[in-house]
Amino acid sequence: MRTAEAGRAAEPDILLATKLDVPQRRPGLLPRPRLLERLAGGMGQELTLVCAPAGFGKTSLLGDWALHARRPVAWLSLDAGDDDPVRFWRYVVAALDRAGIDVGERVAPLLRGPQPASLETVVTALINELVARSEEVTLLLDDYQLIQAPPIHASLTLLLDRAPPMLRLVLASRADPPLPLARLRARGQLAELREHDLRFTMEETAALLRETSGLQLPASSLAAVASRTEGWVAGLQLAVLSLDGHPDPAGFVATFSGSDRYVLDYLAEEVLDRQPAPLRDVLLETSVLERLSGPLCDAVRARADSQRLLEQAERANLFLVPLDGQRRWWRYHHLFADLLRARLRQTWPERVSGLHQAAAAWYEGNGLVDDAIRHALAAGDEVWAARLIERHFDALLRRAEGATLDRWMAWLPAELVRARPRLLVAQAVWALLGGRLEEAEPLLDHAETALTAGGDAPWAPGAPYEPSVGRAASRIANLPASVALVRAELARRRGDAERIAVFARQALARLTADDRALRLQVDWFLAVADWFGGRLASAEPALAGVVAKQGAAGESYLAVRPACDLGQVQRARGRLAAALRTYGQALEIATDGGRPLPAAGMAQVGMAEVLYERGELAAALDHAAEGIRQCRQLTYTLPLLAGLAVLARTRQALGDAPGALDAVTEAEQVEPSAAVVGLLDPVPALRAQLALAHGDVASARGWVQACGLAAGDPPSYPRERGHLVLVRVLLAEQAPAQALGLLERLGDLAAVQGRTGSLIEVRVLQALALAAQGEERGALAALAEALALAAPEGYIRVFLDEGAPLAALFDRLSPTGRRAPSDAASLPAAYLDRLREAFHPAGSSARAAGRRAAAPVPASMPDLVQPLSERELEVLGLLAAGRSNREIAEELVVALDTVKKHVSHVLDKLGAANRTQAVAHARELGLLG
Repeated sequence: MRTAEAGRAAEPDILLATKLDVPQRRPGLLPRPRLLERLAGGMGQELTLVCAPAGFGKTSLLGDWALHARRPVAWLSLDAGDDDPVRFWRYVVAALDRAGIDVGERVAPLLRGPQPASLETVVTALINELVARSEEVTLLLDDYQLIQAPPIHASLTLLLDRAPPMLRLVLASRADPPLPLARLRARGQLAELREHDLRFTMEETAALLRETSGLQLPASSLAAVASRTEGWVAGLQLAVLSLDGHPDPAGFVATFSGSDRYVLDYLAEEVLDRQPAPLRDVLLETSVLERLSGPLCDAVRARADSQRLLEQAERANLFLVPLDGQRRWWRYHHLFADLLRARLRQTWPERVSGLHQAAAAWYEGNGLVDDAIRHALAAGDEVWAARLIERHFDALLRRAEGATLDRWMAWLPAELVRARPRLLVAQAVWALLGGRLEEAEPLLDHAETALTAGGDAPWAPGAPYEPSVGRAASRIANLPASVALVRAELARRRGDAERIAVFARQALARLTADDRALRLQVDWFLAVADWFGGRLASAEPALAGVVAKQGAAGESYLAVRPACDLGQVQRARGRLAAALRTYGQALEIATDGGRPLPAAGMAQVGMAEVLYERGELAAALDHAAEGIRQCRQLTYTLPLLAGLAVLARTRQALGDAPGALDAVTEAEQVEPSAAVVGLLDPVPALRAQLALAHGDVASARGWVQACGLAAGDPPSYPRERGHLVLVRVLLAEQAPAQALGLLERLGDLAAVQGRTGSLIEVRVLQALALAAQGEERGALAALAEALALAAPEGYIRVFLDEGAPLAALFDRLSPTGRRAPSDAASLPAAYLDRLREAFHPAGSSARAAGRRAAAPVPASMPDLVQPLSERELEVLGLLAAGRSNREIAEELVVALDTVKKHVSHVLDKLGAANRTQAVAHARELGLLG
């Protein structure tokens, strides 16, 4: 007999195989060539939908077709547990691999770890892999009515919209799925088999009776069977079983009539009552199971003869569907299972709970958690179900199956959840991961209340707890420490250095020697507290130590995050070269077998930020685009915000103001909480800065007021971005004196904390404020100090981004001029020359004018009431190249909604009803080459 440990290693794979195997042909199954031909003909369409109520033979028909299909069929039998987007797509990838279409090597990694890829990224990668292999395949999803999650429907719609020619999709469902069926039907891309198609004809009814039981009924009796079952497959199959061996078949046919349900009940009673008692008992006892195997049924029945009786039931055609070729797993036909369960409740109501308990114990012992929880609840043991959820939360977190956690939690009574602190902390962790800060805090409050009131309740925190991943790797094994660490993360998002440290130390005091994962988190939070508190000299080595420990523990994702924090600390200290090296190391950590993991996007964004600051805009743009592409794959959204922010700044620097606003607009739709501090979320402050760049001082002033910022505020490093925006607003409002007071406090704090990066920007703004007051000598001195701090690391954009006012001040700063400060002579000449060239690119205006003069001006251009913007011309060119909206979005690194807006503007301005007309009109106008 296998041990529980061996079961954990092997049984999940066996069960997975049953979901991916084409159902085996049942004895007595009648071939239906007219429907098989319809299915084969449907392969010319992108989607084939087989839709009918239960009992119409959908699975049997598709299984028979799949076994003889010309192209490989990737079969997936869905169940309620697959209503989780990550789990669903894992199974799809596994099904394709099983069919010989090897997409798993590149697509499966996107669905692993606590931060899997976005579904759009997964589907795009899958499509790319299918195109690269160019092998025809049919993906068949059975029982799709069990899928309710809108993200799954949306991602499947995306697959249909962009389906490569080698892929065909087949869905079997009891109801129409929420997919764009009308659109597909109108385009001729949908093949359908429905209830009226699946009903048995008179000829098929006669063939079924003849071939399965040898009956040759009179025409009137045959007509009665066909009429009274209405060609319903389940009713016909039960009728065959009832008629087999009956002394008066014609008389029996005359006795049943009525609705499908009535016929089914009536015939099932006939079939069950004619079975030998041992076989009838095993049917009833195992009816509580969704899937059946010999060992599982033995455990439920407390007997050792289940395999033999299951095989006997299959031979008797008792609606037992084999799920694999080895006859190790079966399931009952859904309708027959319902009838067996009803009979079980009538016959042995006192046994139902015990049967579910035995099933739950077997499933738990074999590592099949979803089934174990379902049976524990069916047995009425909600506490057992809650403990199972708690025990397996960490594994669920690692697989990012949030929808599964939500489903499990919904099964439990609310009062039970509120009394179990471990469940509350698990929910809080998940809420934080999704950026829902406001949702997490009350959960933690309830958890602490439940911890205090645990008492002797069966769910008290002192009860035995063995996390499935082991205590060392668990996030919720040590509850007091876990609560403190989740609160520390809340404080981090809000920029509260003091509370980060307080909660991290609370957690440290509560740790045991076994809490390895939590200890690493404590170390990270203490380092972050130093960073946010401006103790950068302490934060840098502390973060480097965390990176080394996480890397040694094999936690690549958890090592990349502190590595990128380390890069930010180095940038804050003015050490751009060191930060670039750190981001390069993070990129190596986030590479698995030569392929970058999604976490590599965080490092790419950091590199883009350094390159932008050095004025290397083309390289910054490339790294930002790649970083954004990878960060879109992460559930943790803050790196994506940083990526979109540096993309916006780079576009603005390149003169693409609409593109900059597009990036900011997309970023504003990413983060669900407005409570994230500016040090982690640069987007709100950047939006205000862009408003100032466009002369919209009122909007920028409105933002600083909404944030509660004032010129008399004490300085705060985590909130420094907002105060620097306020300074620029004050300068735009001709209030340099107020700006200088705030800048003095910001500069003093930055100097004390060794934040050279901030100090450079403060000195630049001080130079502008002093110049606005007419204090040129002081302005030049402040600028010279900024340049002296910036020169060793090659800062460029901190000067150029202030535009013409600073350029004019820079021009007056000459080492030989009478007004030049004494330290100006020590500035590197090469560095000053580079800045001077950046402020005044030689011949740039002449070159631009030359390009405009050389460009052909179409004679009919005046016909356009509104000319196309540069971005709209770019979109127009991509439309002419045949790119889809999604492809345009990927190329321009903008949101899909932004592309739709640009396309709409292009059509409106060109007076076109569709893309084809727009491109044709643009060619007439000479807007396209």
